[in-house]
Amino acid sequence: MEPTKMTLPEEAIVHPLVLLSTVDHFNRLNASIVTGKRVVGVLLGTSLKGKVDVTNSFAIPFEEDTRSGNVFYLDHNFLENMCAMFRKVNAKERIVGWYSTGPKIKPNDIDIHQIFRAYCTFPVYCIIEVEPKEQGIPVTSYIVKEEAEDESSEPKLTFQHLASSIGALEAEEIGVEHLLRDVSDNTISTLSTQVKDKMVALRGLHERLEEIKNYLNAVTEGALPINHHIMYKIQDIFNILPLLHHQRSQKEMAIEVNDNMMSIYIASLVRSVVAIHNLINNKQELQKKKDDLEKAQKEKLEQMKKENEEKEKEKEKEKETPTPGK
Repeated sequence: MEPTKMTLPEEAIVHPLVLLSTVDHFNRLNASIVTGKRVVGVLLGTSLKGKVDVTNSFAIPFEEDTRSGNVFYLDHNFLENMCAMFRKVNAKERIVGWYSTGPKIKPNDIDIHQIFRAYCTFPVYCIIEVEPKEQGIPVTSYIVKEEAEDESSEPKLTFQHLASSIGALEAEEIGVEHLLRDVSDNTISTLSTQVKDKMVALRGLHERLEEIKNYLNAVTEGALPINHHIMYKIQDIFNILPLLHHQRSQKEMAIEVNDNMMSIYIASLVRSVVAIHNLINNKQELQKKKDDLEKAQKEKLEQMKKENEEKEKEKEKEKETPTPGK
């Protein structure tokens, strides 16, 4: 099979169908055997200018020895047969990488990744968390690069993080919206949902800061080698932080916060006025419908009363009229 020609990936866009297929694969495999066993599959999609669109996937038979990290089994024949059948259905979808349910990188992942280099030049490795403990994107993507600890040592293959995101076509968005209707709780107010999202974001920020702190401590103690690329990224983060200890910055931030709070306050007032206006309109419409109904019932009763009176008059006339022959 001819390998898929790709440029070096810069971003991996995973579609909802891949996530649903992975969860189904994991649940089917762990339904009758010991739970917690990870699954492996193939990612299909397209690659253009460094962006990898992962639109489809399929499972492959995979076994590994949990005691020995270097012993595993991957069915190559099944992989090639499935890929040939998928190509008959959609020729645009090619092998762009592979996935596993992790939840972390295993020792034999480098060897599995090297196998997939026979099917595409720069395969993407996605770890999909089927049972996420935190809210957020349940996908972590990696590519393999050669890195050396110093100039004298030999370069080794290591996994490097790749930017990940969730993307969907219009048809997929409609399907996901229908699924979320059954999952989401409509009784929860919008305000509580926003507060929950803010708490999740702050918790994620705290975890990232703890991760940076632990890495810097490990580098300072000599447990990890210094990585200049990571140091440059951390320096960029500190460079964009506002200077809160300056009085001018504090004043500007206070003005910005006050303006935002004023906008929120005015928006709340407008929303309340509109809600009261709609309530008054509904009350008036209901009262009008009630009055119309009472008027119609009253007219109906009067009409029935008139009809009864006319019938009684006719009966009295018939009684007063003498019958012939008497």
